[in-house]
Amino acid sequence: MKILQFPLISIFIGFLFGLLLFRTVDLSFVFVFGSLGFGILGLVTTHFFISKNTPFKKLFGCFVLLTSLMIGLSTSLIHKETFHQNHYTHQITNYEKPHQLDVLVNEKLKSTFKNHRFICFVKALDGRTSIGKVILNVSKKDTFTNLKIGSNIKVTGMILKNRKSFNLGLFDYSSYLENQGIYAQVYTKSNQIQIGKYESGLWADFSNFRETIITNLSHSAISKEELYVLNALILGQQQDISSEVLKDYQYAGAVHVLSVSGLHVGFILLFITFLLKPIRNSRKGSLLKLGIIILSLWSFAILAGLSPSIVRSVTMFSFVAIGMHLRRTVNIYHTLLVSMLLILLFKPSFLFDVGFQLSYLALFFILWLQPVLSQLWQPKNKIIRYFWSIITVSFAAQIGAMPLSIYYFHQFPGLFFVTNLLILPLLGVIMAVGVFAILIATFHTVPFWIAKPLEFMIVLLNAIIHWVASFEDFVIRNISFSKEMLWCSYLVIILVIIWIKIPTFKRLVLAFGSIVLLQSCFIFQKKQTLSKSEFIVFNSKKNTILAERIGNSACILSNDSILNNLDNDQTVQSYLVANFCKIRDQKLLSNVMYFKQQKILIIDSSCVYQKNMSPDIILLIQSPKLNLQRVLKTYHPKQIVVDGSNFKSYAKLWEVTCREAKIPFHYTNEKGFYKL
Repeated sequence: MKILQFPLISIFIGFLFGLLLFRTVDLSFVFVFGSLGFGILGLVTTHFFISKNTPFKKLFGCFVLLTSLMIGLSTSLIHKETFHQNHYTHQITNYEKPHQLDVLVNEKLKSTFKNHRFICFVKALDGRTSIGKVILNVSKKDTFTNLKIGSNIKVTGMILKNRKSFNLGLFDYSSYLENQGIYAQVYTKSNQIQIGKYESGLWADFSNFRETIITNLSHSAISKEELYVLNALILGQQQDISSEVLKDYQYAGAVHVLSVSGLHVGFILLFITFLLKPIRNSRKGSLLKLGIIILSLWSFAILAGLSPSIVRSVTMFSFVAIGMHLRRTVNIYHTLLVSMLLILLFKPSFLFDVGFQLSYLALFFILWLQPVLSQLWQPKNKIIRYFWSIITVSFAAQIGAMPLSIYYFHQFPGLFFVTNLLILPLLGVIMAVGVFAILIATFHTVPFWIAKPLEFMIVLLNAIIHWVASFEDFVIRNISFSKEMLWCSYLVIILVIIWIKIPTFKRLVLAFGSIVLLQSCFIFQKKQTLSKSEFIVFNSKKNTILAERIGNSACILSNDSILNNLDNDQTVQSYLVANFCKIRDQKLLSNVMYFKQQKILIIDSSCVYQKNMSPDIILLIQSPKLNLQRVLKTYHPKQIVVDGSNFKSYAKLWEVTCREAKIPFHYTNEKGFYKL
């Protein structure tokens, strides 16, 4: 049976469309659940007439799509906590004053330079029953007692709502948090926290059990940097990995190794199956094996933090284990589809998670494309065949994930296949020894004779990764890639693979047509870029960065420290990538600028500026000590712009002055970049 003939595919398509529709259309509970009831009623009614009347088959199919669409919408509605009246976002009327919260500590995040960070469930806000998730930021300035997962605590602090990215093209951290159900962050100090009783539960117990393992590992003869990599490889905990090591893994195309996924779960399944071999394959014995395997896999998933990739892998391998128990041939495509549907039913927000999207795409292309690639050459030598299979699997996964990866991260590691060839054999040994070390660490510290060889192998792994990553010329960075180009790229890849599988003239025409469509999309994007010109005031803390773009050429204006390091400036590079443009020129800031017959007066901390002029826009930078009321009466500008280099207190006073004078005021630290 082909994948498109699988009965569940139509249900899945409708359900998926429902999840997507929820993000674009605002629908009421009554409409969604009323339509769901109508769809179910139609399904039941038409089902009894299918065998008697052929036209009812089409009507039945329509009701299937309608019902699955409404299941997608209703699932999203049910999981959207902000629809509940007691969500904390509906209870806060003033974000300017401190609030008292009762929260349950649920997860520890990677610390920042200033704060320890935790994800917490809100139980009460200012004495009122409340729900929702927040990120708790505890200042590092004071003595800090580490918060145990599952602890109930009282916190007094400022609550800040998520803010959209204030510059063009930057990662939208606000949307990322909202996708996880987090709408605000709490900032506090350790002396404003009262730790209450511990609340036992499956998640809390497993999280603290994981902390026990990590503590025992840290007391073993494994150095810190290698321990952090081991924690990521086996336990899915990447919080403590240094940015330099993480950067090496990204440039080498091996960052997926640090995310516990199918590779790790597959090994765990083989390991458990090997341990259970002594149990007889009788009816009871087989059922016992299945129970132990599924329990072990999901225990490992909880232990590793239930990330989207681990949930996907464990769900799919659970179905594989059930198929093995039933002694049926498991159609891996069907398993993939069912696992995805089940996960999204319980966690619809995973659909918009980058890791979830990349892992499913990579796995699908491994299953679909790798057999085609492996047929291109079939070496007789076992060793060569092994390495050839690594290359084909890596290439298939990279082909599937490449467009999406470029769209999100705007870079591509050219030596990914070299990395996989070098590290996968070593990674298998590290996984075997690592799992054994983890089992020992559940009780006490790992013996020296296990810890040191394991440390040596991780050192070797990091050295290989660093060596590959050192060839930075093979890392293609700052790739401009639009959403339209993303869809066209996948259309090209799919149609070309379909033609390679069964090369017919019709399929060849479709493949060439998709390539022409991708080229047309690129040309249209270029034409759009060339037809636009704009002046940008970026929001940059403590610095002033301006950009004047004409077509695909941009002139960057700032101070020496910024201009000398433009290649590493994320604000500027993100803007260039998002707008398909390059730097034409770079200049130091001047007091007067012109753009499209508009005169821009820049006043900095020196307060030195021309008197006899009529600026259209006044840009205030570096906190000048001036009487703005007098300036407004003198120049009568059409707009006042204040960038992120100014003191907030100054900006607040200037805003009041502009409001009284009825002159538009734009503060980049509140409204984001200013575009002319």
